[in-house]
Amino acid sequence: MDAPSPGPGDDSAIDHALRKRLRSAHLRLRLGIEAEREQRVFGRGLNLVHLENWVSVHGLIRAGLQASLLYARGQRNARRIAVTTSEIVLPGLPEALTGLTILHLSDLHLDMDPKFSLILGRRVQDLQYDVCVVTGDFRYRTCGPWRPAVEALQRLRPFMRGPVYGVLGNHDSIRMVPAMEDLGVRLLMNESDVFRYRGAELYLAGVDDPHYYQADNLEAAGAGIPDDAISVLLAHSPEIYRRAAHSGFSAMLCGHTHGGQIRLPGGIPLMVNANCPRRFCSGAWEYAGMRGYTSAGAGSSVVDARLNCPPEVTLHTLRPA
Repeated sequence: MDAPSPGPGDDSAIDHALRKRLRSAHLRLRLGIEAEREQRVFGRGLNLVHLENWVSVHGLIRAGLQASLLYARGQRNARRIAVTTSEIVLPGLPEALTGLTILHLSDLHLDMDPKFSLILGRRVQDLQYDVCVVTGDFRYRTCGPWRPAVEALQRLRPFMRGPVYGVLGNHDSIRMVPAMEDLGVRLLMNESDVFRYRGAELYLAGVDDPHYYQADNLEAAGAGIPDDAISVLLAHSPEIYRRAAHSGFSAMLCGHTHGGQIRLPGGIPLMVNANCPRRFCSGAWEYAGMRGYTSAGAGSSVVDARLNCPPEVTLHTLRPA
């Protein structure tokens, strides 16, 4: 698959494609906030402090790990991607959907390490699944050039079989959408699609980033989904778990937190960078009848190191209650 190559007037071509693809209010919101100094450290979004944008702190964290002789170990850990398994038990699951398996990737930050696309690709290429979903943060930085992330996705895409769906995260630019969809990644921008399996229907819905951009629209994402349908919501962050559950989704898959990325012995995260209880910030959870899973992420953010928190890709299998 070939990603579109930039050329003269490429930005205007992207803008034209986005105007055809997205609702005008959504597009204006996203582009406006991106232009309004998305790299700010304090304010905006749900959190007061945005650690991903605080570049000077990145160096301090890296220096601290080096001083403690943990940095090299953390870098090795960041490349040892675990394959975890999860059963999503859903009342009313049709027999035809029993056993359907979803490969869940999150927080790839593909352009942080030029070798990472190949490392991740080799990890997933032999896995058995029916559909793949990616819950945001394809890019490493929260601002600046986005094409290196798309080029890295282009290298990863041949390793991913079957349909691939995704949503944008707080690190991603909305200008990435046309190129990513040209690579065969169907981005759910406050909308849904139907995945048909053994004659049954699974509704996949997705919202734009609810963490920094607050561009999620659950009402739009759920429009057209029958009340008795099995539906899986993709969101970058678990912060909207309450609204998602009361909106009637069967399950929710998300990421953003990296599971803490650097944890104390015993698995205690130093921080999770999400405005919600910590029980929603890693692994499986449930709220008001909705099943959820927050991925620890396949990539790394801020520094390319992980301690007591391995990166992961997850195979979710649907089971009846």
